[in-house]
Amino acid sequence: MNIKNFLDQIQHVFIDPAVRDDPQTQTIASRISAPVQKVCTPEEVFDFINHADDPIAAGKKALFLTENKGRFLRGCPGTRHYECCRYMILHVGTYCFMDCAYCILQTFFHPPVLQYFINHTEMTAELDRFFKSTSLRRVGTGEYTDSLIWAGWTPLIEKLVTHFGRQQRTALELKTKTDNIGDLENLAHNRKTILAWSLNSEKVIAANEIGTASLQARLEAASQCQAWGYPLAFHFDPIIVEDGAENGYAEVVQRLFERIDPGNIAWISLGTFRCVPPLKPVIQRRFPESDIVYGEFIHGLDGKMRYFKPLRTKIYRSIIK
Repeated sequence: MNIKNFLDQIQHVFIDPAVRDDPQTQTIASRISAPVQKVCTPEEVFDFINHADDPIAAGKKALFLTENKGRFLRGCPGTRHYECCRYMILHVGTYCFMDCAYCILQTFFHPPVLQYFINHTEMTAELDRFFKSTSLRRVGTGEYTDSLIWAGWTPLIEKLVTHFGRQQRTALELKTKTDNIGDLENLAHNRKTILAWSLNSEKVIAANEIGTASLQARLEAASQCQAWGYPLAFHFDPIIVEDGAENGYAEVVQRLFERIDPGNIAWISLGTFRCVPPLKPVIQRRFPESDIVYGEFIHGLDGKMRYFKPLRTKIYRSIIK
């Protein structure tokens, strides 16, 4: 994945008055060739996106430099009737330039727009308060965006990794589908940053994860980060149940452990495909060649479409084995 290709995709840059004079704003805007427009309110940006033929696609090509007007640290919203992971989300920005068919962000934001929060002074102050008050916890930036799409053209990754490296109680997880790791070399991470990759079979990546790094590129990036001393994590999510799925995921597992030291893996998670009902027509409209919404689903206790339980159990047991 070439970060320059991503920057070339941006067709509009909007700047919030609150961050207009911040040096970071000027530096970022200077690295993008798209026209820059100063707006008075966020609604101007949202209206621009909403009037596009495909707001979901348009939001990936419009960058809004703004500030986080709420909390940077938020507890995982979880889902009704199910046990929550108690993950802490560090809200550094929103949305993503990659285009995965199953991505919940297509319906989570109204409208979806690529936002980057400039006010890092407030962010680090909030983190420092959190470090002093908490027991051992896990914090991640990959819930509302991909963690590493901001590397190479903003100072975010270097700031976060070095800041977490100065404390002992909290782990930072940077979760990605990219191989955009250049900013991570030679940072004083003190093994407090965990680099995490979402993994899937070659078939699923090709059909449903448009614009992401290949499986081979992700594993090579993980191997390089391991060489730089970072602990790693891997997420098989969403697992797609289809013909040949067990063999496809077995191959991924084999390739993973050919490159990565098991002793350096902090955790591996498994999650089968599930989605809120409004996402199904979005997938059908935007990805007509994808067949992921035509599996054997039931409505879970939280209303989400989930695979029939025996199908979930079978694929989980296969991958764990």
